[in-house]
Amino acid sequence: MDDLASAHRGATKRFIFLLLPNYSAMTFAMAMETLKTANRMAMGTPFSCVVCSEGGVPVTDSLGAEYPIDHGLEDVSRDDIIVICSGADVRKNCTPAVLQWLRKCARQGCEIAGLYTGAWVMAEAGLIGEEAITIHWENRNSFAEKFPDVELSDYTYTVRNKRYSTAGGTAVIDLLLTLISEAESPELANLVADQLMYTNIRVLQHSARVQVAERIGMRHPKLSEILALMETNLEEPLRPGDLAKTVNISTRQLERLFRRYLSATPKKYYMDMRLQRAQHLLLQTSMSVTEVSVACGFNSSSHFSRLFRARYGMSPHRLRGEPEKG
Repeated sequence: MDDLASAHRGATKRFIFLLLPNYSAMTFAMAMETLKTANRMAMGTPFSCVVCSEGGVPVTDSLGAEYPIDHGLEDVSRDDIIVICSGADVRKNCTPAVLQWLRKCARQGCEIAGLYTGAWVMAEAGLIGEEAITIHWENRNSFAEKFPDVELSDYTYTVRNKRYSTAGGTAVIDLLLTLISEAESPELANLVADQLMYTNIRVLQHSARVQVAERIGMRHPKLSEILALMETNLEEPLRPGDLAKTVNISTRQLERLFRRYLSATPKKYYMDMRLQRAQHLLLQTSMSVTEVSVACGFNSSSHFSRLFRARYGMSPHRLRGEPEKG
């Protein structure tokens, strides 16, 4: 804990929450609680939160309650993160004043996030470029019809080019943990997740392997290169001999490296990577089990399901809370 406090970068990152009428109370509360927990675990104030609304007037959330408003649509700093909190009826809340303010924030270089249906407001303001964005599943069809040139992601949250989005639910915690990790440290993000009893840290699960590869790369660049090859060839896995040949070592040397540094065979480690990627896709996308199995290099969905069950103690369908297939 002391190490985390001393490692705090000094400058406070400000999150400005824009509340629109009938915004998702759960989404907003989870975002605020995650940042509040981060400050407590960091033993400082790496993050501050400001709540605004059009005209600075109270806004009723999806539960019929009101949260105190700090101010209206005032000037911001380029280092601020604007967080749009909206709800199911987002279309009628894209007022000219809100859209104009968001465009001004974007021109100043602010990062902008849309929670739940906030991506709709971002698209209406013309703030989305080539980056893919996500939105709550109930709004996907109408969004695609309204904004045919905007790419919709199957993921529950997106992070790219200072534009962030979530599809609602607990995905907001995933996004905030990512932003905490980038602004401060992965260690702080993990501490926050522990405090929130959020053991299913999907983004950190996905990035943990990269962190391991980077640490190993400091000691053995060849192995780091091999792990990177594996990571980028999950849909069509490479054979151990091909991996070894690519980095100019023998297959026997390859096996020795994996035993020494990873305590596993190349085949087993590769399989774990593919199954972990499958878990990531099952939790974060709407892809079918068959599509996930193909994306992770399995020719048979039944074979994939057996391996997944052996690795995680449950079938892919059960992980999603879906009925088991016969």
